[in-house]
Amino acid sequence: MNPVSYRPEAGIAWITIDYPPVNAMSLAVRDGLLKAVRAAEADNHTRGIILCAGRTFVAGGDISEFGHPPQEPHLPDVYNVLEASQITWLAAMHGTVLGGGLELAMACDFRIADPNTRFGLPEVSLGLVPGAGGTQRIPRLVGVELAVDLTTSGRMIKAPEFLQAGGLDRLVEGDLATAAIEFMNTAGDAPQRVSERQIAPISDDYFTSQKPKVVKAAKGAAAPLHNLDAVQWATQTPFNEGQPRERALHLQLRDSEQSVALRHAFFAERAVSKPKILTGSNARDFSHITIVGGGLMGTGIAAACLNAGLQVHILEVDDAAASAAQQRTGKLLEGALQRGKISQQQFDEQGAGLTSGTDYRAAAKTDIAIEAVVEDLQVKRKVFQSLAQHMSSEAIIATNTSYINPLEISEGVSNPSRIVGLHFFSPAHIMKLLEIINTPDTSGEVLATAFAFAKKLRKIGALSGICDGFIGNRMLAAYRRQSDYLLADGATPQQIDSAIRDFGLPMGPYELQDLTGLQIGWANRKRLAPTRDPAQRYIPIADKLCEQGRFGQRSGSGWYRYESGSRTPIADPAVDEIITQWADRQGTQRREFSAQQIQQSLLAVLANEGACILQEGIAERALDIDMVKIHGYGYPRWRGGPMHTAEQLGVDVIKATLAEVTAQSPDSWTIAEIYQ
Repeated sequence: MNPVSYRPEAGIAWITIDYPPVNAMSLAVRDGLLKAVRAAEADNHTRGIILCAGRTFVAGGDISEFGHPPQEPHLPDVYNVLEASQITWLAAMHGTVLGGGLELAMACDFRIADPNTRFGLPEVSLGLVPGAGGTQRIPRLVGVELAVDLTTSGRMIKAPEFLQAGGLDRLVEGDLATAAIEFMNTAGDAPQRVSERQIAPISDDYFTSQKPKVVKAAKGAAAPLHNLDAVQWATQTPFNEGQPRERALHLQLRDSEQSVALRHAFFAERAVSKPKILTGSNARDFSHITIVGGGLMGTGIAAACLNAGLQVHILEVDDAAASAAQQRTGKLLEGALQRGKISQQQFDEQGAGLTSGTDYRAAAKTDIAIEAVVEDLQVKRKVFQSLAQHMSSEAIIATNTSYINPLEISEGVSNPSRIVGLHFFSPAHIMKLLEIINTPDTSGEVLATAFAFAKKLRKIGALSGICDGFIGNRMLAAYRRQSDYLLADGATPQQIDSAIRDFGLPMGPYELQDLTGLQIGWANRKRLAPTRDPAQRYIPIADKLCEQGRFGQRSGSGWYRYESGSRTPIADPAVDEIITQWADRQGTQRREFSAQQIQQSLLAVLANEGACILQEGIAERALDIDMVKIHGYGYPRWRGGPMHTAEQLGVDVIKATLAEVTAQSPDSWTIAEIYQ
């Protein structure tokens, strides 16, 4: 099948790109488009061309080609030939017009679209600048400010906004093909080519003033700044100088560490929802969800389900708690309405889909029930037993536990094949990760339904087997343990947090503990104390803070202190004194650690724990671990995840760092086979 077809019709030819699933600008499409351009130019009867597409307009370049040498015809050459054509070109667009697709549209003379079409230059999310004139044409089409926004953020905008900015000539409410013919018959002479247009003047210090904003938003990623520079070139040089310069930078960045990592993350996000274990299993239909527990987590889950168009019933211990849970969920929906995330109609529909109560008989027709109560085994067991008593024996019962073995929670419940873990991350209506916990008894159909549920909620579902903390919290425990070893041996909370922010995470381990509350980790450490290996080094400094009532931001102090009403951490000499006094009593010789040493030791323990998780079969693939850490714990996407970062550094580097880590804390680490 030819991905690009050419069909002349009464002086107006149709060029249709139909290369499922997203019409990516692959070699076959580039070659087909160039041949179609040549065919149109050779046809003396063709005065205009309508460029359209099948399922969607072109949604970008073919990312699978990026790891290989570019092949002719190159994309900018195709677009330059198209733009230089004496025939009038109209891009008739729908769906998504992204990256190379938007560059293609800007090479045309006219652009029309249906109102739901979305536009963007998302190359920045792959560590790149556009490679076919995107940064050079977009400021000439819609102005510098929007050009900087689109290229440095990668965000998509809807057709009405793009029209208002000058990017479109018309919005089409009815049939796009009919409107395209009408437009071509009445359009008149083609306007000045986009590449030849003058850019509206800007202030002399515009790009200087924008740089700090871009740096802050980039959080260590390099591509946003490269895109800012490229847009600036458009204001300083003609197109025929700026476009080759952009192309050279695009090709250079393809081989950069950050682009390789971001492409790894891009493909991993698509692969993570397709573990091998699902082969041959089909998901059930589901529409009614029961959530037991109307606290912050339960109501966040409820809001996420409602936003996905599901019916939700919240069960609580009494009428007052049920009413409070419904009100709390309603406020989350109101917040989405106020931020423009949902329309008034969607708000009304979602509100109508929410009920609450105390009677477990309401769960009788539930497709999926999720317990989201306190992290207490006995409480969770009681919830499971109550659900099983009133639900169908085939209905799925899930636990949102962060640590506890689902087999222990579901003990005694009939038909264990329907039991699964659905570990949401707080706030559940915002965070994208959903750890899906497979038990030895969970059926393939139930697992497939869990992944379908994650997709319905627009979340990243990642498969995990059973261990304490599953994938994410188990690795977090190792990360925090090594942080405490560094703290005991000479580093300060501020130094460790600063090093981790510089590495690209939004906050360090001690800032994060203050945000989430130290009492959570304290309770878990007490739970694990009876089974902790006595040979393992244990640092009780966090316990001592908790004993003094220092639980973090909400209590006004934790690893840092907080002024009234402020969330800004302030270094507290009292904490430093607690640390040094404990170290002195232990006879610890405290020393200096560089930021690089802190970063590398924490990466090494993450990579080692991840390797152990793979070795034990808790995770099926390294990419599953990377997705958990990126989408649940803030690991920088532009580093690709800890397993990818470790692979790029090499086994020898991680092995050498782990040797230092184990020497620092003997008998405290189990080293994975790959690093022995």
